[in-house]
Amino acid sequence: MFRNHRKAFLVSAAVLGGALLMTACEDGDAAKDTGAAQSSAPASNTAGSSAASSGSAGGDSEKAGGAKGKGTGDAGDSGSGVDTGDGTRVPVEQGCGANDITWSTRSESQAGGYILVIAKAKPGITCYLPGTHPTVAFGSDGTEAGPAEQSVGEPIKLTGGTTAYAGVNPKTTNTNDGKELDSIIVAVDGSDANPVSLKVGTISVDKPIVTNWHTAAADAVPFN
Repeated sequence: MFRNHRKAFLVSAAVLGGALLMTACEDGDAAKDTGAAQSSAPASNTAGSSAASSGSAGGDSEKAGGAKGKGTGDAGDSGSGVDTGDGTRVPVEQGCGANDITWSTRSESQAGGYILVIAKAKPGITCYLPGTHPTVAFGSDGTEAGPAEQSVGEPIKLTGGTTAYAGVNPKTTNTNDGKELDSIIVAVDGSDANPVSLKVGTISVDKPIVTNWHTAAADAVPFN
């Protein structure tokens, strides 16, 4: 009987030892798997971080490149004229406004008498007068001078000592009709938003006309 108990005890011990060994192996494998998982996770994160860092660096590089390009463009734009897109620039032709000009008038006797309007660019100003006539109005009712010429001339570059002229005939009729005025309102052309008032002495106004802008006073005689 004692042998049977001992045999049973040995069998139980063997079974228990085997169970403990299997458990230890499973725990070891689990610990190994867990360690491997933990080891691989940071590697993945590190790779992701590197990719993100690389992407961020690339984005920053692109931003830096864009900023540099824009700065270069701004530097180019700081010059005079308009960029044509191939690195060259062409000058911008600025139209004259009445406030860019020093104005004066002179009474002339030719062609029955007329008013010569004289225009010079103010110091430091370079601009272009149109090849058409100035807008000239009279009185509170805004009577406007009609064109004395049918053709359109070349624009006039007004700068430095250049002088432009336009002739105004305030009365083209042979009647006693007309209104007595002592000033005219002049604008460079119909688009000028800042006309000026010029004293001309007492004149009779009836169906007035005005020439185009010219660089010679002799060409600005408003023949009826």
